[in-house]
Amino acid sequence: MNRVVITGYGVVSPIGNDPETFLASLKNGTNGIDKITKFDAEDTGVSVAGEVKDFPREKYFKKKDTKRMDLFSLYGVYAALDALEMAKLDTEKTDMDRFGVMVGSGIGGLPTIQEQVTRMNEKGADRVSPMFVPMSIVNMVAGNIAMRVGARGICTSTVTACASGNNSIGEAFRNIKHGYQDVMLAGGSESTICEIGIAGFASLTALSRNEDPDHASTPFDTNRSGFVMGEGAGVLLLESLEHAQARGANILGEVVGYGANCDAYHMTAPNPDGSGAGKAMKLAMEEAVITPEQIDYINAHGTATPANDVSEATAIHYGLGERGKDIYVSSTKSMTGHLLGAAGGIESVASLLALQHQFVPASINIEEKDPEIDLNVVQNQSIDANLEYVLSNSMGFGGHNAVLLMKRWEA
Repeated sequence: MNRVVITGYGVVSPIGNDPETFLASLKNGTNGIDKITKFDAEDTGVSVAGEVKDFPREKYFKKKDTKRMDLFSLYGVYAALDALEMAKLDTEKTDMDRFGVMVGSGIGGLPTIQEQVTRMNEKGADRVSPMFVPMSIVNMVAGNIAMRVGARGICTSTVTACASGNNSIGEAFRNIKHGYQDVMLAGGSESTICEIGIAGFASLTALSRNEDPDHASTPFDTNRSGFVMGEGAGVLLLESLEHAQARGANILGEVVGYGANCDAYHMTAPNPDGSGAGKAMKLAMEEAVITPEQIDYINAHGTATPANDVSEATAIHYGLGERGKDIYVSSTKSMTGHLLGAAGGIESVASLLALQHQFVPASINIEEKDPEIDLNVVQNQSIDANLEYVLSNSMGFGGHNAVLLMKRWEA
């Protein structure tokens, strides 16, 4: 079995599109939530979102790229190329047949779908763009990354709603661990802040209708009222330890466990007994051969919906027993909003940075923690902490649970 290490990462997010800004935002508790600017959202009843700001597309893209890729693909390719750049991996000296890509998305090119359906209805079927299908289908984020870097190994896009990013990283981890690949780009990407995206989730009563950006995304707070939509991408560059050491790579952290299962309970609601997500946490710890006492921090799914936060607290106690009430817990969705299929990608980077820099990002916007949530939530201000093992939780509609376990790198 191969040990699997992280040698690079890239982010596109509401709190920064480069490593330095993203790290500073996590440490400072920067709120990336603001008024929706992409369209007039008044009719939806939702007014705020975590939009990507000042996306530096000129770094990697030409104008023709933006006409051939939906924004979710652009975000994913950007994050992947930044991860490759950070890792200083020379593709000319790499066996690209053993270089894979697993980058997922919950929905794919939703703005393109909306635009082209509108065009068809207004102008006729013969006016639909020939690029409609390749721009909108979910797998093209991974396909575009593979084409851009020349990766000829396994190339897939996991679609498990809000667990997509974590499932992608976990499956990439296993591909390297069991010797099928040497190098993987893995994570998630999403761009669904458009009329149909906001309206669809709003009709489910899943979104916060709070108009104040500082009180909209409030995981674990007594007055939480739903999640805030976010967008962006998070991608890790994973390698076998042997491959990384052979080329003298700078190792940032290690993936040591992965747990995935299904509640098999409800289309949108988590199982309130917490058994599904709790068992996924147990599976991740079993793979790493560690105990709950060794977990130092949990980057929670923490969406700020009334049902999720309570059921996740129950799941943490199910998975970690008495240790569950003492472990540091926070939800970085309080800063970024909920990036759906990209959430696991962004939050894996946040978890990695917590391990590297020995701090716990805060859950911001908390005025009064829900007394029903018996967790050690780090509130409003990040703290320094001695971290060795970190769990990152993701749960998606359909009952999907995906948990990653990372370890501080020690040579």
